[in-house]
Amino acid sequence: MVDGPLAAAFLAVVGGASLLALTARRLNPNDDLPSLERWALADRSLGTGWAWLLLGGTVFTAYTFTAVPGMVYGRGASAFFALPYTVIVCPLAFVLLPRMWSVSREHGYVTAADFVRGRYGSAPLALVVALTGILAAMPYLALQLLGIRAVLNATGLVSRAGLRDLAMIAVFAGLAVATYRHGLRAPAVISLLKCVAVFGSTLAVCWLVLVRLGGPGAVFERAADRLSDSSAHGSLILSSGQQPAYVTLAAGSALALLMYPHVLTAAFAASSAPALRRVSIALPLWTSVLALFGMLGIAALAAGVHVPANSAETAVPMLVDRLLPGSLAGLVLGAIAIGAMVPAAVISIAAATSFVRNVYVEYFHPTATPKRQVRIARMVSLIAKAGAVVFVLGLRHQDAINLQLLGGVWILQVFPAVAIGLYTRWLHPHALLTGWATGMLFGTVMVIRGGFSPVVPLGFPGSSLEIYAGLVALLLNLAVTVTGTALLNRFGTGWRPCR
Repeated sequence: MVDGPLAAAFLAVVGGASLLALTARRLNPNDDLPSLERWALADRSLGTGWAWLLLGGTVFTAYTFTAVPGMVYGRGASAFFALPYTVIVCPLAFVLLPRMWSVSREHGYVTAADFVRGRYGSAPLALVVALTGILAAMPYLALQLLGIRAVLNATGLVSRAGLRDLAMIAVFAGLAVATYRHGLRAPAVISLLKCVAVFGSTLAVCWLVLVRLGGPGAVFERAADRLSDSSAHGSLILSSGQQPAYVTLAAGSALALLMYPHVLTAAFAASSAPALRRVSIALPLWTSVLALFGMLGIAALAAGVHVPANSAETAVPMLVDRLLPGSLAGLVLGAIAIGAMVPAAVISIAAATSFVRNVYVEYFHPTATPKRQVRIARMVSLIAKAGAVVFVLGLRHQDAINLQLLGGVWILQVFPAVAIGLYTRWLHPHALLTGWATGMLFGTVMVIRGGFSPVVPLGFPGSSLEIYAGLVALLLNLAVTVTGTALLNRFGTGWRPCR
């Protein structure tokens, strides 16, 4: 039976977010002619506060806020790699994003592939960077729907599967309309509500958990007792054998995150490079909230929450439903649901922009007017959202997760061309293309052969150490790129960068 107050509060939060998104034009009203830069990057006009809200709301997704505590619930301490990973991102963002913004603003670049095209003068290299970004971003978009589904599954808010899917689609429909009309300004406005809702609900739930379960000592004791009584869970202590995987997962994931097109799109929307530096300094506030969510996975163990098989991401929604009265539970779960709206909108905008700039205009319609580019981008953003819905409804839950794991390995392979290319013009585009292909091939094979595990054994005889597959693939990529550049330059096939 559906809890009336819970349903009302949940729908009020989600509906309020959708209505708020429709007011996004007021963030910067003007009657200028449409352009892709205006629609996709909000005219590069977001100040420090709005840029912090948008970038944090884009990086810290609804699925992150359910998957991290779910991994803690199911695997124990090893799942906390997400915390150092998001901490490492901050200094990397401080160094990379302002420089990337400055170069992009100077030359009018809208995507990372634009930068690659301008820096190396290589259309094939720019194309693979754009397609890799789109390919890696689409499973990320689908995971936002899975975050909403986890909330609906855990609470019984919609008891029948068909109605549950309709409710999930309805949440995305309002978002699609707002994004179509207002571009990046829609998720920027929603990010304000997301911040208030997520920060407030997290502090409230953590306080209630400590009160109901007897304080932090009692929570850890109960969780440890449950872990010791069951082989289905991991351990609250990281073993020595897990440490290489933990460290490489954190480092590799941090390098990969800043290469995703939606993260760069959110960064490019900032008003200045100094604003991005201030944003990077303040991003750990979002990490602190993620840390509290991770602790809620331990609290779910302590509270005796039992999740369905292969559905550990429902641990926190089920804990919230158990501990909070209906209306408060609905507010918290609504906050998690709108947490999906910001990244979903930015991902669809970023994917559409990459397609228009680096595929459609480059290869199909070089003379497309700015108005036509915006029209095509709007349609592609709708198609991306619809494709994510079909993907989630048509495939198993695990398929989306597997593809997202592969996406992290794939997007890491553009790091040499994009990030390293910011600081040196020495690398040869042909070597970069060969290195990218090597990393993509070996990374994909390693993940698939490992049963879609992100960590793989080192391969030395008698060694049980495991490391992140994406980092291994990146090292191979770099080795091929550096060697190839040296050989190409040595034998007289050097090149001169365009810019």
